[in-house]
Amino acid sequence: MTTTELVFWAGGILVLFFVVVLLFKAVWRVAEPNEALIISGLGARSRNELAESLGFKIVTGKGTAVLPGFQTARRLRLDSRATNLQVNCVTQQGIPVQVRGVIIYKVGDDFSSIANAARRFLDQQDSMSGAIHELFTGHLRSIIGNLTVEDLILNRERLTGETRSSAADEMSKLGLVVDSLQIQEIDDETGYILNIGKPHAARVAAAARIAEAQRDQEATEAEQVAAAKKAAAVRESQIQQAGYQAEVDQAAAKARQAGPLSEATARQEVVVQETRAAELEAQLSEQRLQSQVRKPADAKAYETVTLSQAERDARIAQAEAEARETELRAAAQASQVKQAAAADAESVRLRAEAAGAASRATGEGEAAAAQARGLAEAEAAKARGLAEAEAAKAKGLAEAEAIRARSQALAENQEAVIAQQLAENWPAIVEAGSKAFGNVDHMVVLNGAQGIEEMLAKALTLGGTGLGLARSLLSGSTPPNVNGTANGTVNGAEPSAPQKLDVG
Repeated sequence: MTTTELVFWAGGILVLFFVVVLLFKAVWRVAEPNEALIISGLGARSRNELAESLGFKIVTGKGTAVLPGFQTARRLRLDSRATNLQVNCVTQQGIPVQVRGVIIYKVGDDFSSIANAARRFLDQQDSMSGAIHELFTGHLRSIIGNLTVEDLILNRERLTGETRSSAADEMSKLGLVVDSLQIQEIDDETGYILNIGKPHAARVAAAARIAEAQRDQEATEAEQVAAAKKAAAVRESQIQQAGYQAEVDQAAAKARQAGPLSEATARQEVVVQETRAAELEAQLSEQRLQSQVRKPADAKAYETVTLSQAERDARIAQAEAEARETELRAAAQASQVKQAAAADAESVRLRAEAAGAASRATGEGEAAAAQARGLAEAEAAKARGLAEAEAAKAKGLAEAEAIRARSQALAENQEAVIAQQLAENWPAIVEAGSKAFGNVDHMVVLNGAQGIEEMLAKALTLGGTGLGLARSLLSGSTPPNVNGTANGTVNGAEPSAPQKLDVG
């Protein structure tokens, strides 16, 4: 196929397409949302039974095909319309009135209403307003004739409701629906409505005049009160101004005295700061003394006492060990002496028995045997005496060595030994010293626990039982009886009656 043929076919297809579009546009009709298509002619039938009985087709909200020359499509508006009412009527009281209002209506949305409106107003849609006006004019005249002027004024809803209900059948036959009916104004030529309002207007005017007079009176009273408050405010202002002036004068006087006062205050502050600096220097010196002198001295003293106690304990332990060794050695020697003496006594006894036997054999008799036994017993007694003497000697040497070691330790570090002895026996010392207060019934101590300590120390240093116990401990003698007796004496004095102790 040549290029010319292709162009020819393409042009033919394009022309055909445009022809089809033009035909479709000429045939197809679409109903707008506010209108209905009324199609009549050949084959114009609808599925709706009502439309089929009428002989035309109704289309709303969609499109349909209309055959040109065989069918006709016309549009019926479904939007709202308005018409004004102006009706001259006579009320039940015979008073002529003029009623003005407005009616808003439209063609009904159902097929029946559209069909009725199409039959009556399709080619004369502008004449709907005249028909509605005439229809409602007649109904308004008949309804207002049964009402009074007061009913028309006070109950317009009743008038509109009765008018709509009475015209409902006629409106349905016309295919129209009333959306709104409003009575805007009611006028009368006789002035009846005006006269009805005059009493109320007079009452309102009188109330207005009374209210105005009351407001004038209240305003006058308020003005008087305001004037009084204004005068009081002026007085208060003058008083405050006088007070402020006094304060200003006082401030000025203080300002004149501020120079000497500030100098004195500055000098006082200098003295306070110097005093504080001196206190801080004293505290610093005290802290330096604590850290550089007292604490090292305490540490040195503690070290000396600890080393002395350790050396003393070592020497005492060594002396006790040596004494124990001497005692054991003496006991061993005494045991050896006892064994040797027993052996000698046994040999003497055996010899004596042998001699006695020999004597009896020779006929010397029992005298020789008795002599031999006596000699054996004497030898045994001598051996026992020697053993006991050796044991006593060894024990005495051990005790002497222990005493020598204690005295040597006391001579070398007397304070440490005394402190140890006092610490070990302090409960007994305090108990013995407190016996001096055993029968006290009432005593006032003003310094609390420190006062009790001072009092007890004085009791111990005055030569009482506690001091005697301490001295006996230091001298190494047997402590006195610290428990005392029920009828004993304290410091050589008879016990007095029980007394009471108060600690302050």
